[in-house]
Amino acid sequence: GGIRNIVALRGDPSEGEQEWTATEGGFTCALDLVKYMRKEFGDDFGISVAGYPEGHPNRISELNSEEVAAMTDAEKGRCCTHDGVTYVCKDDDYKKEMDYLKEKVDAGSDFIITQMFFDAEVFKTFVNDCRTWGIECPVVPGLMCINAYPGFKKMTKFCKTRVPKSLEEKMDSMKDDSAAVKTFGVEFGAEICRSLLDSGAPILHFYTLNLEKVVYGITDELGITSGLIEKSNESDAKDMVAVGSAWARAGDSVKSSAGQ
Repeated sequence: GGIRNIVALRGDPSEGEQEWTATEGGFTCALDLVKYMRKEFGDDFGISVAGYPEGHPNRISELNSEEVAAMTDAEKGRCCTHDGVTYVCKDDDYKKEMDYLKEKVDAGSDFIITQMFFDAEVFKTFVNDCRTWGIECPVVPGLMCINAYPGFKKMTKFCKTRVPKSLEEKMDSMKDDSAAVKTFGVEFGAEICRSLLDSGAPILHFYTLNLEKVVYGITDELGITSGLIEKSNESDAKDMVAVGSAWARAGDSVKSSAGQ
């Protein structure tokens, strides 16, 4: 019983802070936490770590026109454009990311869960890169479901996530129809999941943000479940708000139908 599995993350900056800083005497990165757990607790815990198919947001750079024109094929495959500005994790920085990921796995991580993405090819390339780097553990795709247009735009811009042109145009065409967005969220989610499973993804990991309808719709479409979407209840969705942060963290005040 009890907690048996841990996702070892560095974490986000404290509320109101732009940069992450370690507490006095604390860990400086996820690698420190993985090493500590394996040293102190052996194999008592299953440990997973984060992987970034498009590069960690802190290593993603804004490009000028000359840099855009000079991008390598690999960079073109993981770059993104938001509000007319192109961003990418440059090859040298991507290598540093992969080297660090290899360290985390070698220190005792059992598997990798990726940052969200909306381009299946980015994930497939990342898995191949992992194998090239000698990372042989399972790589689990982390999937952010499309629930609403404003949230989709906010999170993809914040995380500098690659959005295929066809997806961007489809979302823009439905931006004023919240029901249509959820219906499309199920369709797109099922489509990308099938592509990932066909490519060998061992399992699917959904970032639900406490919203179950689209997730249930996807699992129903995939045949994993049956009729779950009909049982979903998101009547309290508008109240699921983390105050002061895009994500709820220890110390945040979270409002829901059960109170604050």
